[in-house]
Amino acid sequence: MERRKYLYGIGAAAGMLVLILDGKTALAGARSGIALCLMTVIPTLFPFIVLSVLLSGALLGASIPPLRPVGKILKMPAGTESLLLCAFLGGYPSGAVAVSEAFRAGSLSKGAAERLLSFCNNAGPAFLFGMTLSLFPDAGAAWLLWGIHILSALAVGILIPGKESSPVKLKKGGSSIGVIKKAITVMATVCAWVILFRIIIAFLDRWILWLLPPEVRVAVIGVLELSNGCCSLTLVNDVRMRLILCSGMLALGGLCVTMQTVSSVRGLKMNQYYLGKILQFVCSILLSAAAVFHFWWFFPVFGVIVYLFTGRSKKICGNSVPTRV
Repeated sequence: MERRKYLYGIGAAAGMLVLILDGKTALAGARSGIALCLMTVIPTLFPFIVLSVLLSGALLGASIPPLRPVGKILKMPAGTESLLLCAFLGGYPSGAVAVSEAFRAGSLSKGAAERLLSFCNNAGPAFLFGMTLSLFPDAGAAWLLWGIHILSALAVGILIPGKESSPVKLKKGGSSIGVIKKAITVMATVCAWVILFRIIIAFLDRWILWLLPPEVRVAVIGVLELSNGCCSLTLVNDVRMRLILCSGMLALGGLCVTMQTVSSVRGLKMNQYYLGKILQFVCSILLSAAAVFHFWWFFPVFGVIVYLFTGRSKKICGNSVPTRV
């Protein structure tokens, strides 16, 4: 522990030295990050964070017949289907926030909540369409990306072993003022991470990234911060490679989204979340590559592969993942 603190201190001192020697780059990165938050992140994300907390509080424990078959396939406790709405419509990190709130309210066990994190935190349509529509000549590419994103997340929910548990107990949601306070706290955390990573990217872009090929440069930026990665996709001339990179970045979320998620789900271990994001990244790359090269036969083959691996994972893992409420 002492050694870790010592390393943190060295890192902080080195960071301060960098800021002193090249303050203009840091200032430009911070301004860019603030502009990104004001123009894109807050308008597209804040309403969804508020609505996701309200939605999960209002519908958690209530039966949603159209979503129940999907919940059964994903081994979700009965009554948690509403979390799928937050997972696929809310955007990063709204899905994780909704799962965390359900856990803190006592409606989900720790094991169930940690497993749901693996596939219930995804890019939302507001962000996805807002960012990607201008990147491709055909608007159908954005719909294709969203479909692949959802399909790969569902595949993760099927692949990661679990056991369907008893229905959740409905807990009374918080007041509207409490919901707004939670949303503001989450939004402030998200913006802080976005600005910090934008500063880091500004330094890397000035010192290192300009030496790399465009595809590698975009990939590195996307791994660090999703919004900047999507904005940098215009550097890639090949539209097919652009779509594959975009699909992978959306699935992975980037280090910035990971830190936002960690900050929003206190009390839950992130091991299954990391595993889920890696699996979703692999699935998205494979499916998007099959789509751009017109290997449509791979999609049913992908379904068969997921089915076969699901059976194998059940035999290997059994019921080792506790999901009872």
